[in-house]
Amino acid sequence: MGGRVRWRDGLGCLVLPGGAEVGMEVAASYRARTRGLLGRDGIEGALLLTPAGSVHTFGMRFAVDVAYLDRRCRVLAVRTMAPGRLGRPRLRSRYVLEAAAGAMAGWGLRPGVVVGLRAGQGPGPGSSTAR
Repeated sequence: MGGRVRWRDGLGCLVLPGGAEVGMEVAASYRARTRGLLGRDGIEGALLLTPAGSVHTFGMRFAVDVAYLDRRCRVLAVRTMAPGRLGRPRLRSRYVLEAAAGAMAGWGLRPGVVVGLRAGQGPGPGSSTAR
């Protein structure tokens, strides 16, 4: 899961309930978290911000789904945010996942669901991939 991983900027994998995997970018450094999805026209998979308790969409070009996760990778809240918005801080949040608007509903992410977070090269060979 995400608990004791020493996160670094790079690639990883989001493991959904049921075992499907989604490619994930990891933004662990201050610089990478600050940049986030700014200047992009979209995202494939997800972006993990760690540590993070809130986000904003100022300067973004597209709407995103935002999931706030606690230290045990349990989803605390999921919100869709249009560009130019400020998200409400979540005090128990350790991670924030961002994806294209509508993606998280398709993945089954909702409050109470536990996901897996894995550092590395993304979904493994032969795994099912949900995008």
